[in-house]
Amino acid sequence: MHEETIKQWDRDNAGEPQIAPEGIECPKHVAIVGLGLIGGSLARRLRESGCHVSAWNHRDHPYANARAAGIDCKDTLEELVAEEPDVLMLCNPLVAMPQVLQTIKPIINPQKTTLSDVGSVKGPVRTQVSEVGLLDCYVGAHPMAGNEHSGWVAADPTLFDDALWAVTFGLHTQYRRVVQIAGMITRGVRNTMIVIDDVTHDREASLISHMPHVLSTALINEMTSDANNAIASALSAGSWRDMTRVALTDPDRTRAMVVENAHNVEELLHRMIDWLSEFANALHEEDETEIRHFFAEGQPYRDYKAQINAGKVSDSTETIFQSLRIDPEHWREQLLKSAQRGEYIVRFTSGHRLIAEQHPSIRS
Repeated sequence: MHEETIKQWDRDNAGEPQIAPEGIECPKHVAIVGLGLIGGSLARRLRESGCHVSAWNHRDHPYANARAAGIDCKDTLEELVAEEPDVLMLCNPLVAMPQVLQTIKPIINPQKTTLSDVGSVKGPVRTQVSEVGLLDCYVGAHPMAGNEHSGWVAADPTLFDDALWAVTFGLHTQYRRVVQIAGMITRGVRNTMIVIDDVTHDREASLISHMPHVLSTALINEMTSDANNAIASALSAGSWRDMTRVALTDPDRTRAMVVENAHNVEELLHRMIDWLSEFANALHEEDETEIRHFFAEGQPYRDYKAQINAGKVSDSTETIFQSLRIDPEHWREQLLKSAQRGEYIVRFTSGHRLIAEQHPSIRS
């Protein structure tokens, strides 16, 4: 296990420029692999912040528009990596990750470049990064931004408005790399972030994204197979639209995302089946107590959402900020606990200190 001490941190960051009031600066040069919905939106967002952005896409059809937006498009992936960007963001599909990593392995300079990605599943990516020997320069990242569209034509810098990023770590993750990615997120993209481990990320991502994609798909499958689907479609309104929106996503993209996190999704689907089976039995048995219990179980979440919504419309709601000093020898535990308390990192005011915004939490 690789650990960084405070002395190592100070040595590695000697001569760093003075931290601005807005926090750690955005890296000057970010290179992006893949100009799809996320990669293209990220590239445009960073350009708006004045960052030098270079990019490579497996097909060059977006290049004319991307160059018009100030993005330095490269003809080959090798050329992109050889420029030794400060950060190399892998925004390519997960299925292409092994080939991309094999291509960049002999070219990337780990002393100059921090490697990251935007995949919705982190454990498998870290395993693939490990297989090519680049763990020491890798930091996982997952922006909570997106929609059912895809490709450069859907790229929009406002996609990242008010977005939260999950930055993930493993046993070999270097603290200074996390701080560097934090500079890109908080200063360049102007977003907030949490820092958690891969296992926690993948379990919770399956709960709030991957498993719901399966349920949403199951709903449209049921609609498709219904003999009176024309009538059902005519009767459908807001609740159906909201519950099936993500099922409109490219099915191949959704399938790849779910399969990459299969163990967690499978476990949650079994739990969901238990919930639904118990409720179906309660309906069959006309068990009013169990029916009421089913609808009351999630009240803490309703209260949580009501508190958030009240804060959005009330001028009297005061934002609470926490200041946290980070010990590089124990940063993993500290930052994970910060996320568990509902704190979103707003900026690093120095390499050892951050400011976080306190958010409501679900009280069970």
